[in-house]
Amino acid sequence: MPVSLTSVKITTVGNSLGIVLPREVLQRLRVDKGDQLWLIETRGGVELLAHDPALLEQMQALERAARADRTVLRGLAAFVPGAAAMPAVPVPAAPARPALPPKPDDV
Repeated sequence: MPVSLTSVKITTVGNSLGIVLPREVLQRLRVDKGDQLWLIETRGGVELLAHDPALLEQMQALERAARADRTVLRGLAAFVPGAAAMPAVPVPAAPARPALPPKPDDV
C-alpha cells in the first residue's frame, strides 16, 4: 500500500532521459540537488530511496549489537569526555583468573 502517489513525466535531460521530482517529494525524501538516490526494482515497479540500502542494513546491525551489549556500551560511555551527565551504570567485573601452578624451578 503506497504512502503517497505522485505522477511524473519522462523528459529529456541532455542526451539522456530523466524525470523531474516535485519539490514536495524532494522535501519528504530530505534530498536536494546533487544528492544521490537509489532505485530498487521491485515486483510492483520501482522504489526510490534517499539512503543506501546497504548502509541501512549496517545501521540495523549496529542497533541490534548496541541493544545486546547495552551494559558494555554504557560502561564505555563513562570514559567519554562530557558523558558525566549520563547516569553511571555499574560494569560487572571480569571473572578472576585461577592461580597458575608453580613452575618446576620454583618448587
